[in-house]
Amino acid sequence: MPVFGLIDGNSFYCSVERAFQPELRGKPLVALSNNDGCVIARSPEAKALGVKMGEAWHLVHKRPECRELLWRSSNYPLYGDMSRRVYEVLAARVPQVEPYSIDEMFLQLDGIPELPAFCAGLRDEVLLVTKIPCCIGIGPTKTIAKLANKIAKADPAYRGICDLSDVAARQAIYETVPAGDVWGIGAQTAGKLRLLGVVTTADFLAMPPRQVQDLFSVVGARVQAELHGVSCLPLTLAPATRQGLAVTRSFGRLVTSWPILREAVAAYACRAAEKLRGEGLEAGHVAVFAHTSPHNGDCWFSINKAAKIEPTADTGILIQEALRLLRAGYRPGHRFFKAGVMLSQLTPAEGQGRILSSHDTGRSAAVMDTMDRINARWGRGCLRPAAVGMQHAWAARQGHLSARYTTKLADALVARAI
Repeated sequence: MPVFGLIDGNSFYCSVERAFQPELRGKPLVALSNNDGCVIARSPEAKALGVKMGEAWHLVHKRPECRELLWRSSNYPLYGDMSRRVYEVLAARVPQVEPYSIDEMFLQLDGIPELPAFCAGLRDEVLLVTKIPCCIGIGPTKTIAKLANKIAKADPAYRGICDLSDVAARQAIYETVPAGDVWGIGAQTAGKLRLLGVVTTADFLAMPPRQVQDLFSVVGARVQAELHGVSCLPLTLAPATRQGLAVTRSFGRLVTSWPILREAVAAYACRAAEKLRGEGLEAGHVAVFAHTSPHNGDCWFSINKAAKIEPTADTGILIQEALRLLRAGYRPGHRFFKAGVMLSQLTPAEGQGRILSSHDTGRSAAVMDTMDRINARWGRGCLRPAAVGMQHAWAARQGHLSARYTTKLADALVARAI
């Protein structure tokens, strides 16, 4: 029988900030979304103050009980690099690791004796190396392991590890856990279940499998089978081929002129091209959008243009196509709130292998490789097209951004002798 684990960084973004700023430990802390808009991570102390996920920061910080609440702008390069470090710790000790999100990873634990003790050691090593506290859930299926992880995080009595490998232990838990807390049962499905008198996970398991499939399709049937201990979701070691990617941002301030809008979209196309090359892909379709805000009383105006292109990951070509589409839809006199570039029809890059092309694919591949190597050595954006600009007055607000301690040499911590 397979054994899965799910390890999850506790309040991951906040824990990363605390790893490099010890003075934040034990204090209420939140991390905010792009433009410092909404709360996307909360420390336990912030949760105790009643701060909810997704709350608007401009409202939260005005509440009297939140006077002592500390905050940080989201620092995604740092968070992503710390996630990579957690993965490296796990991969050195566990047979197989499947990243599920930036702060969650599934583990294959088959054949490992004394699992709770092993997982306790795993948590200790992650904490030692990365300073990020974690919880681990254990079970015979991914769904059970994820539920066990949720329980380990919610109840300090488990000391960070919940093992639901035992059938009797699971049944006792199922009697108390709401069906809506189960991975794969969303809020809408949970609402339908309540109308049927199905409240707990045990109630859901008691439903006839045929009824579950008729009501909630094969997905619901799979969730029920997994909760019974039948593994339907094996560990996925090779990520699925990406079907599309997008770079979209709300501006730090409303954009009212063509040169600034053009510069922002060029920067987004540049970043999208970097992502493409990072995954060894080319795009055969590009789409561009920009629109005004629906919330500030401005007249609604939206640009939405798309076109099929020769498959490419060349930054210059993608910028040129994106700006051509943007120019076709642009009308002066509007205050733009958000824009984005979306790439689709992705295929593995052929590099110099494509013969029938209107541009020199060999030269393009060489130039892009050189640019990527320089930026990898000296920092992303060190070498960039002129269309991307330098000052970026449109950039998202980041009023309290921490240093990029592990991804920018100038921000690295310096040890001093005492």
